Amino acid sequence: MPEELTAEQAAERLTAVDTLGIPLGPGQPPAFLRTLGERTDWTDLRVYGALLGVGTELFTRPGVSYLSGFFGPFERMLRDTGAEVEFAPADFRRFAPLLERQAPRVMTTVATPPDADGWCSLSLHAGATVGELRRAGADPQRLLVVEVSDGYPRTFGLDGYRHALHVDEIDVLVRSTDAPLALPSAAPTDVDRAIARHAVGFISSGATLQTGIGSIPSQIATLLAEGDGGDYGLHSEMFTDGCMQLHCAGKVTNVVKGLYDGVSVTTFAFGSTELYAWLDGNSDVAFLPVEIVNSPEVIGANNDMVTINGALGVDVHGQVVADTIDGNQYSGIGGAEDFVAGAGLELSDRSLICLPSTFEKDGVLRSRIVPWFGPGAVITTPRHHVDVIVTEYGAAELEGLTVRERGEALAAVAHPQFRDELLAAAERAAKGCSPVG
Repeated sequence: MPEELTAEQAAERLTAVDTLGIPLGPGQPPAFLRTLGERTDWTDLRVYGALLGVGTELFTRPGVSYLSGFFGPFERMLRDTGAEVEFAPADFRRFAPLLERQAPRVMTTVATPPDADGWCSLSLHAGATVGELRRAGADPQRLLVVEVSDGYPRTFGLDGYRHALHVDEIDVLVRSTDAPLALPSAAPTDVDRAIARHAVGFISSGATLQTGIGSIPSQIATLLAEGDGGDYGLHSEMFTDGCMQLHCAGKVTNVVKGLYDGVSVTTFAFGSTELYAWLDGNSDVAFLPVEIVNSPEVIGANNDMVTINGALGVDVHGQVVADTIDGNQYSGIGGAEDFVAGAGLELSDRSLICLPSTFEKDGVLRSRIVPWFGPGAVITTPRHHVDVIVTEYGAAELEGLTVRERGEALAAVAHPQFRDELLAAAERAAKGCSPVG
């Protein structure tokens, strides 16, 4: 049986020189991380994680460094204020072997209180930490700290993938009353609605869907929920309010996926308090480790897979920048590349990358579709993986096209102000030459 300690007592179990592994976002233990942030005696605490979802002073303390695999608002704020935070380029699926290599002495997670049989559901996050949580709990030289709270929904896995820790695996159990961070839904713009209208044209009844968070995916879910189609399956790294909306509209049956039929598959959930309440006790959604959910072979084995992801920029070759702005880290690779590549394994599957055609900088309208990326650009998705680019002006289907044809298709969905420049760049690049004039 675990020791039951207060968050303060559990925080004292870490030494001034130590290593700590935390899950991504909704798996992070709020009270425990806040309490660690109250300590000021750190000499060299190294924390491994991604997408902070907890407000804590821990990462502002001298002697604390943080290695993140995915930047969110907290990471960007820490970086911009001079904290010791660094980015490790890796897709979500690779977090698991990387964490195993780092083998932090202390592993932690949030979970639900134990049920009558002693099982603590891992709630909103299966992700890449499940294996390392268990290894830490089984190793007498390491420490597994689990914060349990009734504020978190009890969710489930599948046979062979139990989405829970047993109390006998836990070293230290901390009780709290915290609830998960809720993400507000952004209202869609007219551009978002136009993009969504073009995107749903690629989604037929019976399709298996992957989608992320944001106003464009939410609007796509709204159109599908209100439309005539149905019998959709869900196989998505992230389970969102849009996924819930499709379920509640009776559009999700998961009967023709061909893989994990009968349940929607995900590896973590992030969204509103309504989503968390809906997930509580809901066995229609199965949480599996990310190495299963994000495996391109597993993704490609679903019937009529349609993946929906976002981007920040595209060039005439079809290269995609999705996680940096002017070379500055904005987010991360996550599972986007896996879902783009996985959908490319079958001709019947489609991968949609959605983005507005323009943005404003210093009061000047600029195109997100460009002739070429400038120095310092970091490519997220290579050109040979890209299938469809969707803007408010339409959809450019790139797979199988020549460089000239790609440039022409992308120019057609760019803002009219920039089309001539893109066509000229495509002409220069047509025979394997540089698009630079």
